[in-house]
Amino acid sequence: MERSATINRTTGETSISLSLKIDGHGHADVATGIGFLDHMLTLWAKHGLFDLTVHAQGDLHVDEHHTAEDTCICLGRAIDMALGERRGIVRTAHSFVPMDETLALVALDLGGRPYCVVQADFVTPRVGQLGTDLIYHLLESVAFHGRLNLHAQVLYGRNDHHKVEAIFKAFGRALDSATQLDLRLAGAVPSTKGVL
Repeated sequence: MERSATINRTTGETSISLSLKIDGHGHADVATGIGFLDHMLTLWAKHGLFDLTVHAQGDLHVDEHHTAEDTCICLGRAIDMALGERRGIVRTAHSFVPMDETLALVALDLGGRPYCVVQADFVTPRVGQLGTDLIYHLLESVAFHGRLNLHAQVLYGRNDHHKVEAIFKAFGRALDSATQLDLRLAGAVPSTKGVL
């Protein structure tokens, strides 16, 4: 069965169409109107080997907050929908990713209990068109709407672009590992509770 989902969400602030295929090839077509967010979601898909299509229109004349947040809400919902009952998945995974002078770690659990912790010290207010104060909120939006526990940490680094990029690459790689099917589970839910 194909693990994929399409989410369409329209509010008074944004209109977003997002399609995600978990077992993809890393193909991405992302257009949010926020160049740096497009870059991060594209490399997230590439490193996670997900196929991702995002078309978003929002009130960018106000600022990037609503469009970026709603895009990540849709991404979280798509992850949750595509994984269904989460039968047979590895469930937990982590990834370290270096980006020049920066090293980032992302660890996650697809156990259905949403939580988000981000430890990253940004020294500039913006990277491209995206406020660095939004990075935590965007990851939190994916985590809560995707029903996953996400911990992201920048162990060290100087350049804020590199810090954010390393986080998104590590997130993609960790999610790819956690969503792999473990044949030993024979389709069972990876929890002693029997449900996620």
